[in-house]
Amino acid sequence: MLDTLVLMFSQPFMQRAVFGGIVISVCAALLGVSLVLKRYSMIGDGLSHVGFGAVVVASALNFAPLAVAIPVVVIAAFLLLRLGESSEIKGDAAVALVSTGALAIGVVASSLTTGMNQDFNSYMFGTILGLSKSDVIVSLAVSIPVLILFILFYNRIFAVTFDESFAKAVGVKAGVYNALVAVLTSLVIVLGMRLMGALLISSLVIFPSLTSMRVCKTFRSVVITSGIVSAVCFLFGICASVLYDLPTGASIVISNIVAFVIFWIVGKIKNS
Repeated sequence: MLDTLVLMFSQPFMQRAVFGGIVISVCAALLGVSLVLKRYSMIGDGLSHVGFGAVVVASALNFAPLAVAIPVVVIAAFLLLRLGESSEIKGDAAVALVSTGALAIGVVASSLTTGMNQDFNSYMFGTILGLSKSDVIVSLAVSIPVLILFILFYNRIFAVTFDESFAKAVGVKAGVYNALVAVLTSLVIVLGMRLMGALLISSLVIFPSLTSMRVCKTFRSVVITSGIVSAVCFLFGICASVLYDLPTGASIVISNIVAFVIFWIVGKIKNS
């Protein structure tokens, strides 16, 4: 078993997958803490469906998929935030409205062109082992702003996450930080589709933060633990997929589920 892992991780494609996967997983977990606490946890699922629809339509029109998907998903993120603030359409309904509509458009566009070919399937189910050097570089370029956002503006993110009205009252530009989180989440979701696929990418946003909240009680500890849990679960998932020939994305999600159960049990014991 150990020899197999050593052999696999010595391969360049596996090294790219591990580095790119950890970077995206940690970024998704950090952004997920704020989204979960603000009750926007399903925005990742909605944006991934929008991204899939944009990729399919772009391919059908012979445009560069990511060049179209990124601005479309960013616009969708702002739209979801605006709809979520509306008294007529609540956040969960807004996500369902946008995500199902975008997914339907993508499926119809694929059926009218070449059908669900391998390229579309890679965005639907993920192809983490097929990451290129450019994918890794882009992942790193996205991760740097996320880390800077949380390191330099931690107190402002904390204030906006827990009490946006108070944050505005003390002079914090809550709209700017909400916009930053929306843009960075959109970029992470689009890039993460190559790792986990549109069907599973939201797990990287939701699970680590929910897992860490079972044990950790402060915002800082939740943020740090979420990043660690996300990276560890990613490594366990990709190792399991290599050793037992399992789908990589699904293996990573199962690893997150196991971590959630473990943290939930530990939290129950700790609070008893």
